[in-house]
Amino acid sequence: MAERWQKPKRFDRNLIVIGAGSAGLVSSYIAAMVKAKVTLIEAHEMGGDCLNTGCVPSKALIKSAKVAHQIADAARFGIGASAPVVDFPAVMRRVRDVITAIEPHDSVERFTGLGVDCVKGYARFVDPWMVEINGERRLTAKAFVIATGAAPFIPELPGVEDSGYLTSETLWDAMATRANTPARLVILGGGPIGCELAQAFQRIGSHVTVVEMADRLLLKEDADAAFLVTARLQAEGVSIRTGHRALRFEPGKTLIVAGPEGEVAVPYDDIIIAVGRKPRVSGFGLEELGLVVDGRLPNDAFLRTNMPHILCAGDVAGKQQLTHGGSHEAWYASVNALARPFKKYRTDYRILPRVTYTEPELATVGLTEAEAQEQGVAYDLTRYDLDDLDRAIAESEAHGFVKILTAKGNDRILGATIIGQNAGEILAEVTFAMKHNMGLRKILQTIHPYPTWAEANKYAAGQFGLARKPEGLLKWAERWFRWQRG
Repeated sequence: MAERWQKPKRFDRNLIVIGAGSAGLVSSYIAAMVKAKVTLIEAHEMGGDCLNTGCVPSKALIKSAKVAHQIADAARFGIGASAPVVDFPAVMRRVRDVITAIEPHDSVERFTGLGVDCVKGYARFVDPWMVEINGERRLTAKAFVIATGAAPFIPELPGVEDSGYLTSETLWDAMATRANTPARLVILGGGPIGCELAQAFQRIGSHVTVVEMADRLLLKEDADAAFLVTARLQAEGVSIRTGHRALRFEPGKTLIVAGPEGEVAVPYDDIIIAVGRKPRVSGFGLEELGLVVDGRLPNDAFLRTNMPHILCAGDVAGKQQLTHGGSHEAWYASVNALARPFKKYRTDYRILPRVTYTEPELATVGLTEAEAQEQGVAYDLTRYDLDDLDRAIAESEAHGFVKILTAKGNDRILGATIIGQNAGEILAEVTFAMKHNMGLRKILQTIHPYPTWAEANKYAAGQFGLARKPEGLLKWAERWFRWQRG
């Protein structure tokens, strides 16, 4: 595709990275570590969505909401309960303070010190080997990594432009100036972002309604686990309208939805649209290079676009939308960019964990039951319920389960779903075992401190072994011991 342009004989850089989110930061870091000359270009703030509008602020808000819930729920632990007094401006200041505390990890100063040339500005391709920054400075590179992320997808509903909608990106600045939480908050979309924000805002004083077109929340996750999240949200007062499709917005801040009972008006003070994200591909000259197709940036198993020296990583690649997934892809993109034409590595997504940070947490790695069935993968299922776990009982959090899928006939782990307190932390051991080809018997043989949440993995492995007892051998053992007794 690049034949119609003149390729430079010399290059200013070995690698240019566009976008300083998790994928861009890791890509540029790796290039600098191997002593390549690399420039990282970012138009807005270092750290991308995760630091500034995604993972970090949302988890800070979730923590404040959790504390408020613990105060209200204290009687369950033998402590006098009271209605929490939520100072919403203080909550939002804390969110900002958390971002500020983490910012140095992703700062220009840090990455400059690591050997990365950090440039603030808008990058646009002039040709396949040259970008122009802010319409002025031009740089050439032998290879590029596009790490421009994704933006919230806004459905084309009548009245949406006048609805005053917020997104996971814009809500933080909007809420920073509020004296109080929104009295009536509607969240359009029942995925991880929608569920996390719904619980957090409900806990700090909003009345939240979640509208989801599908017949359940968290459609990508295990159905049993998603049911427990839904039940908890409803128990805490969140109104959930699954099987409802948004039709239009009407004046007076009203969303009209269609469900089994027909059209229903859902009034709101604020509405957050969280129905998905679309790759950021416009404004970088990618269309002019012929790399964008139907609003996406097609790429192969090595993260190469239709021009092999231009690669991509993170949300813009369109294969996953996780911060740690972006970092994971960044290794492949940067190494494949710098090592060409001598070496290339196929991106491996088999062991990519994810967590929905509701309470209870929902954590998954590898295949779910539904995915195994869709793919025709033969599996065995082991389930351990956390109401049997001593640590869960001691903390009055005895709910949830560990589900582990193993290959039919052996203990090789195909996937796991964990729902319960600290599920994301519990999942780490299973993820490690999968990565290093260790089966459930290795987990069973590992000493776990008592009482801990991680023991759930060992007990799940015990369940696996118990279901596969050598019954014939045990009968012979019983006879032997009986003979020994005389």
